[in-house]
Amino acid sequence: MNGRRVATVFGGAGFIGRHVVQRLAKLGFIVRVAGRDVEKAGRLRPLGDVAQVVPVAASITDEASVARAVAGATVVVNLVGILFERKPGDFQRIHAEGAGRVARLAAAAGVERLVHISALGADAASESLYARTKAEGEAAVRGAFAAATILRPSVVFGPEDQFFNRFAAMAALLPVMPVVSGATRFQPVYVGDVADAVMAAIARDDARGRTYELGGPRVMSMREVLEFVLEHTRRRRPLVPMPMGLVRLQARLGELLPTPPLTRDQVILLGKDNVVQEGAAGFAALGIEPKAAEAIAPAYLARYRAGGSRAARVAG
Repeated sequence: MNGRRVATVFGGAGFIGRHVVQRLAKLGFIVRVAGRDVEKAGRLRPLGDVAQVVPVAASITDEASVARAVAGATVVVNLVGILFERKPGDFQRIHAEGAGRVARLAAAAGVERLVHISALGADAASESLYARTKAEGEAAVRGAFAAATILRPSVVFGPEDQFFNRFAAMAALLPVMPVVSGATRFQPVYVGDVADAVMAAIARDDARGRTYELGGPRVMSMREVLEFVLEHTRRRRPLVPMPMGLVRLQARLGELLPTPPLTRDQVILLGKDNVVQEGAAGFAALGIEPKAAEAIAPAYLARYRAGGSRAARVAG
C-alpha cells in the first residue's frame, strides 16, 4: 500500500460513515469500508483515488472478520449501531459485545487511534435496552482500549436523515401530526459536524481517552421539531398529542413489522431529554462550531412541499 496510512471504518457505508470516509480519503488514508454489505460500500469508491477506498466484508459480531479488517490499520472508527432489534439480543451483540470486540482486536493489532461512536442517551441505569447496551459498549471499549475517544451525538440530521425527513414525509401524507412526548428535548446535530468531530478525535492528542457529547446549537422540544418541519415544508397540520397508552399499543403492534415505525424501547427513550449535559466536553473542546438546523435542513425539506421536487429546485 505504498506506506500510506490505513483507516478502517466499521459502518462506513452508513449515514455518518460516508462523510467520515470522504474526509479520511482527502487526508490521504487508504480507507477500508468495513461492513456486511460490500456492494453498498463499493459505491463509496469515487470518494477517493483509484484503490484508495476499499470495501471489506466484516461484521462486528464476527471475531475473524474484525481481526482481518483492523490488521495493519493506524486508525479505526466504529460507527455501527442499530435503532431496533430484528431478533432478541441484537442490541447486546452489536452495541456491547461488538464494540468491545472492535476495541480489543484494534488494541491487539497495534492500532494507534480508535474513535467509537456511542449515543447521547447511553446510560447503564436506563430502562431502555438501547441506552443500556450503548453504555455497556462504552465500558467495553474503555476496558480494551483506554486511549479510545468516545463521541456521543444527539439525534443526527442531514439530507438523508431519519429524523426531519421522517416527520416531513408524515406531514405530506397525514391530515394531522401526532405528537409523542412533546416536551422531550433534543439537540439535533449536523452529520458533517459529527464527521468533523471524528477527524478532530483522530488528530488531537488531547482527545485520547476522552468522551465528548455532541449537540447542535439549538435545543428543540419534540413539539418544536414538528413545528420546524411544518414551517419548512409549508404544510398546515394540527398537532395532536397522543395518549401514552395508545402509543405503547401502537409500538407493540409496530414491532411485528420488518421495520417498525416505533418500538416500545424507543417510547422509553422519548420520555427522556436527549441533550448535552452541563459541563460536558463537546464541540468547543474539539475546536468545532456546530451548524444550526436552520442553516441546513430547509434546503432538503423543501422537496416535501406541495409540488415536490420542483418546489425544492425553486427553493434551492
